[in-house]
Amino acid sequence: MTNRIARRLKSGKILLAAAGVWAASGPLLVSMLKAQQAAPPAQTAPVPSSGPQKGAGPQSTGKPLTFDVASVKPFSPASAGGGRKGGGGGPTGPGTSDPGRIHYAAIRLKDLVINAYNVKDFQILGPGWLDSADETTRLTVDATMPPDTTKEQLRVMLQNLLAERFKLAIHREARDLPKYSLTVAKNGPKMKESAEYHPPKDGAPPLPPGGRRTESYDMYGFPPVQMPAQGGTWSWLINGRCRLGGERATMQDLVNELMKSHLRSLVTDDTGLKAKYDFTLTYSRPRIEEPPGDMPEWVANPPELPEPLPDLPGAVQSQLGLKLEAKKGPAEVIVIDHIEKKPTEN
Repeated sequence: MTNRIARRLKSGKILLAAAGVWAASGPLLVSMLKAQQAAPPAQTAPVPSSGPQKGAGPQSTGKPLTFDVASVKPFSPASAGGGRKGGGGGPTGPGTSDPGRIHYAAIRLKDLVINAYNVKDFQILGPGWLDSADETTRLTVDATMPPDTTKEQLRVMLQNLLAERFKLAIHREARDLPKYSLTVAKNGPKMKESAEYHPPKDGAPPLPPGGRRTESYDMYGFPPVQMPAQGGTWSWLINGRCRLGGERATMQDLVNELMKSHLRSLVTDDTGLKAKYDFTLTYSRPRIEEPPGDMPEWVANPPELPEPLPDLPGAVQSQLGLKLEAKKGPAEVIVIDHIEKKPTEN
């Protein structure tokens, strides 16, 4: 298992991902950055206005907001517990069943920065090696914190950890970047409006959580996905093609998924659509012809397509009745002024 993980990381290919409301990766949602400022000095927890507040997380004592204990080590395949971030043990941190700790088994250093500043991949500008996907830029991170730590406080803890262990220094600025505007196509949307969601009543058995199924595949080579009842979005990325699905998903959910896993550029929702929708989007992407290594056969070599698939903009228009318009405009970015490749000793 560990050798397979190492070979896959070394190949630098991340060919499949599933992103739904149950995903362990958690923290990569949009939060446009505030006014320009220099980064680390270390930040402290906000001071409550009048005494301790229930559920407010750690209280400020004027000291930097840090983890109780933190271990940061270069990734070692021999010690990997499986899984790219969760180590095979499920999600950790605020909002999970294990809120008093974080465990990232093989997280990229760039993803740690993304998590800390709550931005997208394209909003981080730094040295070229930071974009590598092999094990030389991956880390195993374990840290503990009070169980009532909030997501916002966790981000500050990560920022301070990066400043201390990697000597991270950043500044924020606005730059002109490629962007896309999602609008309604000429003939209107083709998506199905979702049925209303009714949460289970007290005492009723819980609804199934949803998840990936890999016991069967459709004609395009994708396994089915069962969404949790409350809905969300998900993605499958395999060699030569992609699929993006949503159930009870808003247009902002769709935009977030496009930004995170597909376009990796700023996308704005200019559709004016306020309902929730069910949809499936299937499109082609350039095929990787390099040796597949230890990737599953169905990922490396999916079945021949029954018919050619459109590219992403074509699929958005023909399958969803929407339109992606390429533009360029200002976006807030984080510019990395300095970062060490290896952490200081624990």
